[in-house]
Amino acid sequence: MSYSAYVFDAYGTLFDVHAAVRRHADKIGPDGPLLSEIWRAKQLEYSWVRGLMGAYADFWKLTEDALDFAFRKVPSADSSLRAELLEAYWHLDCYPEVPGVLKELKADGARLAILSNGSPAMLEAAVKSAALDSVLDAVFSVDDIKRFKTDPDVYEMVTTAWRLYPDAVSFQSSNRWDVAGATRFGFRTVWINRTNQPDEYDEFAPTVILPSLQGLAATG
Repeated sequence: MSYSAYVFDAYGTLFDVHAAVRRHADKIGPDGPLLSEIWRAKQLEYSWVRGLMGAYADFWKLTEDALDFAFRKVPSADSSLRAELLEAYWHLDCYPEVPGVLKELKADGARLAILSNGSPAMLEAAVKSAALDSVLDAVFSVDDIKRFKTDPDVYEMVTTAWRLYPDAVSFQSSNRWDVAGATRFGFRTVWINRTNQPDEYDEFAPTVILPSLQGLAATG
């Protein structure tokens, strides 16, 4: 095996960020997908803006604020569902191939971890809900350093904790901007392009592009 460690982004890579809204689709109505897209976009935007300002707040606070904005932007969605949607976000579905891929990598002797903007409590709940706690060796949250991706110090959490050179780590994310940050840091990067998005950040190209995590072990 070429890589000592496989490190995964959590939201959008292992866990389906749109599962919370989809779980309550009948109550939300036809604008549910729009609500979910805005919720996710604002969640990320708030992390970038706060990171630039040096005004850290944990990812759960940003998740709440982003949903509140999404409800204001999509008035057809019933805001009384706020509590139910937030509760569902604690227990997002993982993508169907995830457990098998992680078990395969683990069986080959790799160390496995999550590196995420998520708060420790959010990540603990998601990992346990998806029954991934038995295969993961570590869960790294930016809350430990109070900085968000793509700050290089976030990626350095892995190399410092595990005493590895960056090029010994394969980093997987569905977020192209995250892949760019990890590439610049020196990780081998795999972009999980689940929705067939056009490429960007040409200067910081991924090593591999896959439509899902399926087949990841064969790339390394």
